[in-house]
Amino acid sequence: MSDNQRGPMPGALVIGGDYKSLGVVRSLGRHGIPVWVLRDDHVLASLSRYCARSLPWPATTEDEQVDHLLDLARRHGLDGWALFPGGDETAALLARNRGPLSTRYRLTILEPWETLRWAYDKRLTYRLAAELGVEHPFTRYPRDRDDVLAFDGDYPAILKPATRHELNSFTIAKAWPASDAATLAARYDEARKLIDPSLIMIQTLVPGDGASQVSFAALCQNGRPVASLVARRTRQWPMDFGRASTYVETIDAPDVEELARPIIEILGFDGIIEIEFKRDARDGRLKLLDINPRPWGWHTLGRRAGVDFPYLLWQMLSGIPVAPRRGRPGVRWVRALTDVPTAIGEMRAGRLSPRAYVSSLRGPIEYAVLAADDLVPALLEVPATAFLAWGRRDNDAGRPARVAT
Repeated sequence: MSDNQRGPMPGALVIGGDYKSLGVVRSLGRHGIPVWVLRDDHVLASLSRYCARSLPWPATTEDEQVDHLLDLARRHGLDGWALFPGGDETAALLARNRGPLSTRYRLTILEPWETLRWAYDKRLTYRLAAELGVEHPFTRYPRDRDDVLAFDGDYPAILKPATRHELNSFTIAKAWPASDAATLAARYDEARKLIDPSLIMIQTLVPGDGASQVSFAALCQNGRPVASLVARRTRQWPMDFGRASTYVETIDAPDVEELARPIIEILGFDGIIEIEFKRDARDGRLKLLDINPRPWGWHTLGRRAGVDFPYLLWQMLSGIPVAPRRGRPGVRWVRALTDVPTAIGEMRAGRLSPRAYVSSLRGPIEYAVLAADDLVPALLEVPATAFLAWGRRDNDAGRPARVAT
């Protein structure tokens, strides 16, 4: 079997068990597609009524994970099933091993590693942006502590990992802020104990909160968006320096799409992608932050807005023509587990009234975990999250581990 074959697929195998994977499971399951989950240390997706079977995903070497996937196909008759990644690392795994994996599966990461690496490695992402003339945060790549002390950008600055292959307090946070050179050097000393120092970047922090962050999300074919939307990250957790979206809205912003399209075109991208920018509060100009060529945190917003990304990708892989469409503006997405404490913090700071918060939850709205037709994941989200946090306490102390998607 070749991964460029088209036609109906018997089912889908989703790697990872967090709320992003839960969204993929529901998207496909609601259309009667059998879905299995390979659960990691997250379990939400495996709790869904639309998950037909759940199996463990081994936190081992990449070669062993590939062998595991091939063995699953042989033992359970999964030939021709679609294979969905749950995060950056599993997306990279599929791209780097598309040869052997495509003999059994239909990969939803359609790009070869030579293309995907430009999104996976932030050093390459910003190089691509520079070649295209797309603005991005001022960035330096220090070779040692002396380079850190010589940083010539503005403060506040952030330390950021170029890739997140290992799971530790630095890569979980995604970035560490620093208000001055001494703090930056101290945080660098911490970070270099956790990851390869060549992967550490320094950036000037683009001013603005989550509402300044906007994204163009699309299903693409031959480097052109077929189905798309633009969204704003109105609230995030933590609010002042967010690691993750908590409340997202679809908006009209033609300049965001205009800036994203050349990136998609030069990559010749096929599949689903989210390109994230931040609007600089000083001049209103957009700065490229990230490219996510796999299911992102709020991808289920698309279903409520009329662009159900996982199912549209399924249709495209099955050879079913996907009619061009745009997500309608004014649709909302919320992850209550993190949005409620974020909103409470904003109320205490006087930046959000209770009335405004309640008003923000009016429809049309899509909840990240809560769903009337699939209640168990929402009922067990809090204890499952608490158990996960307890299990990661050693990693928060700085002991590296494999990234769980």
